Amino acid sequence: MSLAQIHIAKKDLGLEDDDYRAVLERVTGKTSSAVMTPGERGRVLDEFRRLGWTPQQKRKGLDGPFAKKVQALWIAGWNLGLIRDRRDSALIAFVKRQTGIDHTRWLVDSGDAAKVIEALKGWLAREGGVEWTKHSDPRDAVLSAQLRELAALNLRPSNSRHGEIVGHMHELGVFLRNVGKG
Repeated sequence: MSLAQIHIAKKDLGLEDDDYRAVLERVTGKTSSAVMTPGERGRVLDEFRRLGWTPQQKRKGLDGPFAKKVQALWIAGWNLGLIRDRRDSALIAFVKRQTGIDHTRWLVDSGDAAKVIEALKGWLAREGGVEWTKHSDPRDAVLSAQLRELAALNLRPSNSRHGEIVGHMHELGVFLRNVGKG
């Protein structure tokens, strides 16, 4: 049984240090998990499970009631060229700066979530040209901003990215033709 799991369980359960050490002492007679045998650590983890802790498998992506919306806005910023680090860890750092909350899974209050969401939407509007009020679907607002940015680049055939852009245009054309056939 791993020492790291014990510390993860402590954090997930939101135990203060005194409460944590009281559980350790009650279960093993020791107040430090570092000096426990593997069997004692296993008994502590069993106790944490009894107290409601559920070990998580390696988490894939973000979780929490507002995580998908926050992540969608973060990726929109990435797609507009505003956000330089697309990783979840960068988004989590942003959430912490905005709210003081350490992870999206603990972003459960709608007021805290609104701080993050409105900060991202404001950034995308201010620096990315996203016009939220002109579109009922946020994806349309982001796409329109991307298209305006592409138009502003005034691409010419000599531009090294011209072929890439034309390729994307052809892919969109195929998509539009297929959707039209329904």
